[in-house]
Amino acid sequence: MAAPRIGQRVPWLHDRSLLPGALRSASGRMLARYDVTRPDLARLLDGEPRYRVDQVWHGLHQRGLDPGEMTDLPKSLRARLGEVLPPALALVAESESDDGDTLKSLWSLNGSQTGGRIETVLMRYRDRVTVCISSQAGCGMGCVFCATGQGGLSGQLTAGEIVEQVIRARRRAEPRRLGNVVFMGMGEPLANYAAVWAAIERLHGDAGISARRITVSTVGLVPGIRRLAAERLPVNLAVSLHAANDTLRDHLVPVNRRYPLAVLGAACREYTETTGRRLSFEWAMIAGVNDRPSDATELAAIARPLHAHVNLIPLNPTPGYATRGTPAAGVRAFRDRLAGLGVNATVRDNRGTDIDAACGQLAARAGSAAPQPVSVGATRESSYHVDQRP
Repeated sequence: MAAPRIGQRVPWLHDRSLLPGALRSASGRMLARYDVTRPDLARLLDGEPRYRVDQVWHGLHQRGLDPGEMTDLPKSLRARLGEVLPPALALVAESESDDGDTLKSLWSLNGSQTGGRIETVLMRYRDRVTVCISSQAGCGMGCVFCATGQGGLSGQLTAGEIVEQVIRARRRAEPRRLGNVVFMGMGEPLANYAAVWAAIERLHGDAGISARRITVSTVGLVPGIRRLAAERLPVNLAVSLHAANDTLRDHLVPVNRRYPLAVLGAACREYTETTGRRLSFEWAMIAGVNDRPSDATELAAIARPLHAHVNLIPLNPTPGYATRGTPAAGVRAFRDRLAGLGVNATVRDNRGTDIDAACGQLAARAGSAAPQPVSVGATRESSYHVDQRP
């Protein structure tokens, strides 16, 4: 690239999307580093030795390197790649909890048309390292107890923005190995299906993370569940259930009004029968709302025929929802009742509650409304007269 003359206005110095050689989407937007495909990279490296494509691809996906760190490339090529392959994510802030074992990262989306922000959470356990990633900026599902849902949807993430979260987390986890990826951060993954699945294929095929170590969580978008069942990669499915009758679930998880429990249950059965994979149900324990013995009985009627595992999650506080989580003793009693009904259940170890990094807390500081307790009066009592349809 020729150096500009003194006094000459150079457009790409002011707008990186005009940079000569930059790769662009169909809309003309400059592609970020992990939105570039292997054929894109081959075009970008036209004129270079063929092995350069493999070198750069491996450096990006297996080693998580910035182009400037790829010392097996000529210095001039490193500089050019750094210009035309910008990162999608810019770190805004980090917060640590649990003696450094939980790290929440806040990212701004470089070049995004929405200008949004997302969060990821890296969790180091004794026997594994897991990253919880976002699939959307915000969320449009409107679950009443979830901070992300309270803030609404800002925009969709690209496959590259999703992949980059994992690559960054893997570098941050070193020297330990990142082994698990869960789509349980901001957003509803199945509402951004194409980008999420493209990211999963890239993580499995190029970044070396087995699909069996990837979990997709959904509030119950039935078309997406059926589509997931037909895919070739054996990812895990977790359904955020939270209520086992339609009246209560209509309130807690509004998408239930479109896909009620009978329809959701049929899709879950199709998933397990097609894939042979174990299904998980997520259940946020809300005091006086869904933690009574009758709730356990209703949940067991749905989970047992599906051989589903239940993850019990003590509700985490958010600014927009004042109802408290179930105390620890109540959570254990609920778990034991499920076990007595033939359902395998575990209590999730909450991480990062003090830094708003726990389940349901992401983006809790943005756009929060005054806390509103859930009504558990006549509506709650009548909910137990709804016929159960597993």
